[in-house]
Amino acid sequence: KQKGPKGKRITLKMAKNLIRVSFNGRRRLDLSKMGITTFPKCILDLADVEELDLSRNMLRKIPNTIEKFQNLLWLDLHSNQLDELPKAIGTLQNLTFLNVCNNKLTTKSLPEELTLLKNLRTLNLGLNCLESIPTTLGSLKELIDLGLFDNSLTGLPKSVRNLPKLERLNVKRNPLPELTEKEEEVDPIKRIETLYLVEEKDLCSSCLKMCRGEREELHKLEDMTPSSSKKLSFPLLLTPNSSAKDNQEEWRVR
Repeated sequence: KQKGPKGKRITLKMAKNLIRVSFNGRRRLDLSKMGITTFPKCILDLADVEELDLSRNMLRKIPNTIEKFQNLLWLDLHSNQLDELPKAIGTLQNLTFLNVCNNKLTTKSLPEELTLLKNLRTLNLGLNCLESIPTTLGSLKELIDLGLFDNSLTGLPKSVRNLPKLERLNVKRNPLPELTEKEEEVDPIKRIETLYLVEEKDLCSSCLKMCRGEREELHKLEDMTPSSSKKLSFPLLLTPNSSAKDNQEEWRVR
């Protein structure tokens, strides 16, 4: 028998009551945060849904019966205890979104069949135990968003870097050489990128209160900033202002 918590038992009636229609008209079966430890077999009777959310549970394994969900466009498995993905996941040809973030996946536990998901646009592999990324992921030509943050990656294959439609690549908090160099060059000064000037009368009461509070904090910082008690003197330095001051009387006469 499998050791560990027994978990909550999901019935078909419960699952049917948890189906919701999302804003885009898709039917989503939301079984997130249910304390599930094993994949509920009963939901195979609801395999015609377009979205399946099994995130934030205690699942250790996804069975190959996941292939029954041929209509799936969106699959969320993040924050479980998965140490592998089933080969059958490659049969979900319509899948555009796959989130397996915050699990226990290793490079070896990523099935080659993952590269069969040719319509995949978002893939989140962050917060796992990946030491490298298979070069075959470069075959996912429709990929727009790829999350690889918080792993143990020391390099990225060119096939992944050069994905034609890739817009967002998150590799933060990995021991990548280029990231280490950037961290050493981090500017400690917090800078303002955009500054908007408005009159107080144009602000609502809550915004005005917030702005005044931030202004008070700024003034406190200014008061705390140490200033030099000794005034600097440069007696040999001639500036346009000092020259003008010396010749003011002469200019007035002229």
